[in-house]
Amino acid sequence: MCELLGMSANVPTDIVFSFTGLMQRGGRTGPHRDGWGIAFYEGRGLRLFQDPAASCESEVANLVQRYPIKSKVVIGHIRQANVGKVCLSNTHPFVRELWGRNWCFAHNGQLGEFMGQATFYRPVGDTDSEAAFCDLLNRVREAFPEPVEVEQLLPVLVEACAEYRGQGVFNCLFSDGDWLFCFCSTKLVHITRRAPFGPARLKDVDMIVDFQAETTPNDVVTVIATEALTENETWHRYAPGQWALWRRGECIAEGQAS
Repeated sequence: MCELLGMSANVPTDIVFSFTGLMQRGGRTGPHRDGWGIAFYEGRGLRLFQDPAASCESEVANLVQRYPIKSKVVIGHIRQANVGKVCLSNTHPFVRELWGRNWCFAHNGQLGEFMGQATFYRPVGDTDSEAAFCDLLNRVREAFPEPVEVEQLLPVLVEACAEYRGQGVFNCLFSDGDWLFCFCSTKLVHITRRAPFGPARLKDVDMIVDFQAETTPNDVVTVIATEALTENETWHRYAPGQWALWRRGECIAEGQAS
């Protein structure tokens, strides 16, 4: 199984702390050695780093940790391959353009030999994850040829995710750079940090950050992960079938798929 990392914030925020913890699970404290990737939205642009090597040994991962990029929306992933070979084209997150925006997606789980409808968007690699992403975007494009607000989009997203969940395990993160959507099939947690901020200690490496020294009283930052990354904070676990939509660090919609 893979692991996910997402962030939604109301101000540009660096995710080096959480990223450092997650990278240890890519071959050092966890078995996810089959590649990693992280995407940072910067306005309408998207800065994407990927490497099919184990994250704990990756020079690209070391670069990202030394280069604190600030973003309001981030999606990250470490991979333990179960469908598709270990290579760059099978490394999450996956990105496609729709409505003049970069849409980004990462998946944890497996959908067997899922293919989906390959109408407009088609997979480059051979993972079930990318096939599901393309299928999801094809559904969105078919339902809404022109841009709509995310609130109109939600029923399509939730229905599709519930259908994928029926074919296997489907935990995912999905964004267009403005909002961050998450869906839990089996395992997903989140934490929202806001004033008063305090120190946090990573589980996977000896590292502590005092967020009070790094933030302002108005900052709101939500981090979503497969498993809690810190040991001295309370992370909230999603129930199977639960979904949420985040914007600028706040949950603006949530529900339970049937």
